[in-house]
Amino acid sequence: MTYCCGMLLRDGLVMIADTRTNAGLDNVSVFRKLRVFGKPGERVMGLASSGNLSVSQSVVSTLNEGIKNPETGEMENLLNAPTMFQAAQLIGRAIRHVHISEGRAPEAADPGFNVSFLFGGEIAGDRLRLFMIYPEGNSIECTVDTPYLQIGEHKYGKPVLDRAITYSIDLYTALKIGLISVDSTMRSNLGVGMPLDVLVVRRGAFDADLDYRIGPSEPYFRDLRESWSRALRAAQAAIPVPTYKTLSGRKLAPAILTDIDPEDALAEAVPPSPQQAAGLSPVKSG
Repeated sequence: MTYCCGMLLRDGLVMIADTRTNAGLDNVSVFRKLRVFGKPGERVMGLASSGNLSVSQSVVSTLNEGIKNPETGEMENLLNAPTMFQAAQLIGRAIRHVHISEGRAPEAADPGFNVSFLFGGEIAGDRLRLFMIYPEGNSIECTVDTPYLQIGEHKYGKPVLDRAITYSIDLYTALKIGLISVDSTMRSNLGVGMPLDVLVVRRGAFDADLDYRIGPSEPYFRDLRESWSRALRAAQAAIPVPTYKTLSGRKLAPAILTDIDPEDALAEAVPPSPQQAAGLSPVKSG
C-alpha cells in the first residue's frame, strides 16, 4: 500500500510520500513514489503515485518519453507543458495510453489497473496548483477551503490534517503536521513505511526549497514520533472522564484533573519544525 499527501498553502507546496511496496506479507520492497520534475527558474513539479506499481511506473516512463500530439505531431511532456492544468491533462492521457497499450479500458472496476497520482507545482506564467488524478485519467484540484489532498491509505492520517492544516499555515509547520499524519498511518498500517520522500516548494521560486529523503534512523523524525505519542498521552490524561449518570442511578464522580494543560503539553512535546531543528537544512537528494 501507499500513503501520499500534498498541501497547497499560501506560501507554497508540501508533498510527502512513503516508499513501501508489498505483494503479500513476505514480499516487501522499497520504491520511490515521489518524483520531481523541473527546470530551475521556469518550473518545478512533484508527482506522487499510489496503486499498481507496474502501471504507475509505465505512466511515469510514458511521461518521460513524451506523448505525441495528434494535431501538431510534437512530443508533449511535463517539461514543455504550457500550464499546470495542461500538464495534469497530459498525465491523464498517459494513464489512458498505458491502459490501452495493455489491452484494457481504464475502468474504475478493474483493480489490476488501480493507480492514482498527486501532481503539484508551478510553471512560470501560471499559479501554483495541486491536482489529484484518478485511475480514469480525470482530476480534481485542491482549493483554499480544503488545502490538502491524499492518495493511498489515507484514512489514518486524515484526522490530524483536518484539525491542523489551514491555507495560511507556515510551510515547515505544515511539513511537521504532514509527517505526523504519515506517522499515524504507519502506526496503524504495515503497508506504509520508511523511507519517506519530502518536497517543499516556495511560491514563485520555481525550484525545490527542500527535496529530502527521511531514513529510518533520521533523528528529527524519530523524535517527532516519540514526542507525538507523549503529547497524545498527556492530552488524554488532562481530559476529565465522563460524568454521565449510570444505569444504577449513580452519577460518576468528577474526574480529578491533572496539572497538565493539553495545549501546553502539545506545545512542549512536539518538536520544532524540520526547518528549525538543528542539523536539518534544505538538502537536495541529488
